[in-house]
Amino acid sequence: MNLSHSFPSSGVFAGVAIVGAGPAGLMAAETLARQGVAVQVFDAMPTVGRKFLLAGKGGLNLTHSEPAADFVGRFGTRQAQLQPWLQQFGPEQVRAWAQGLGVDTFVGSSGRVFPSSMKAAPLLRAWLQRLRALGVQFHMRHRWSGWAENGALCFSTPSGKVQLQAQALVLALGGASWARLGSDGAWAPWLRAQGVEVATLRPANCGFDVLHQASVGGETRREFLRELLGQAPVVGWTPHFAGRFAGQPFKSVAIDFQDSSGHHFQRRGEFVATATGVEGSLIYAVSALLRDEIETHGSATFHLDLLPDHSPERVLAEVRHPRGTRSLSSHLKSRLGLDGIKMGILYEQLGKERMADTLALAAAIKALPITLVAARPMDEAISTAGGVTLEALDEHLMLRQLPGVFCAGEMLDWEAPTGGYLLTASMASGVLAGQGAARWVQRTL
Repeated sequence: MNLSHSFPSSGVFAGVAIVGAGPAGLMAAETLARQGVAVQVFDAMPTVGRKFLLAGKGGLNLTHSEPAADFVGRFGTRQAQLQPWLQQFGPEQVRAWAQGLGVDTFVGSSGRVFPSSMKAAPLLRAWLQRLRALGVQFHMRHRWSGWAENGALCFSTPSGKVQLQAQALVLALGGASWARLGSDGAWAPWLRAQGVEVATLRPANCGFDVLHQASVGGETRREFLRELLGQAPVVGWTPHFAGRFAGQPFKSVAIDFQDSSGHHFQRRGEFVATATGVEGSLIYAVSALLRDEIETHGSATFHLDLLPDHSPERVLAEVRHPRGTRSLSSHLKSRLGLDGIKMGILYEQLGKERMADTLALAAAIKALPITLVAARPMDEAISTAGGVTLEALDEHLMLRQLPGVFCAGEMLDWEAPTGGYLLTASMASGVLAGQGAARWVQRTL
């Protein structure tokens, strides 16, 4: 859409400009438009809600049905700051909002909330129809590139560069994951140049590379690497394990991890072996602790329980049970149901010699140490940590350094696991920023 169709030649707009057409930006637009404020939404992508649609490919997880206290607790060190957002627009409000768009929701067996169709596209279409009916105008392929000397917003468009001045601005630019969908973190230096405190962007809900465990000269790779001072650790599974099991899930397992500060994580679930390490829902749930431990100490070791329904005593008894002429693999499959990737990881981590040690094998089945040495690149992560610090914002999410500029969504310095928490909090921040921008516009009239 050509800006000249909407703006006077002076490039001055009597309303609010929103940069970013993801869930946070769209929720800010709806909040503003419902209060009669003129809204223009800009986005660098050709279409609206690209990451929202991608997130819904396997079933759009809107929110979570767990008790409010548990829900807020998922936001870690930022839960106190996010609690007021979620009290105003939390899981119940998300479901009511979807219902208002004609989209029924249901609670899955894990407590996660999904649209009845499991799809994101029908919900997004209904949302856009509502926004357009409220008068919201969209400008796609308009990439924001900061401010001009006169304070105008600068956009690069297919038709050339455009400048715009508005009464207020809502930035909902996302973090720095999935850059191809529009979230590339390019905004960070522009805000820092304006004196805004921006914490370094880091991967969140991400996978990790494991420390290679192959034997070297009779030593384990880990011991060998400790002697190679100044050299980067060798990462990834052995070619044999990666070739057989990359892409396969560890099901019905549990992870136990305690970091050097005493934070403890223990949970059942499942995750996936990748070509170089691990990823998936159970890994994402503990990813913040793992990432921080690696950043501080260079590695993080969690313990994997391959049989969480079996006691250590039972596992030891079954491992020690006479196996006659059967191979160890056949014995463990018969007595404990261990096979496939679970047997593969035991051989990968222990080697044949330690597999023959019944005490070591039984202990490993219940607490197999897996050492991680690096988070996967940020562009592979589901979300990011870091961003505009909450201390840089007032209670209406307005930047203290830039009056009239509000921020929302994943570009703010908070993080949460997958499970509907990210989307709910992003939308809640959009509501809050929209309300703040509406107050600002009314003040300046």
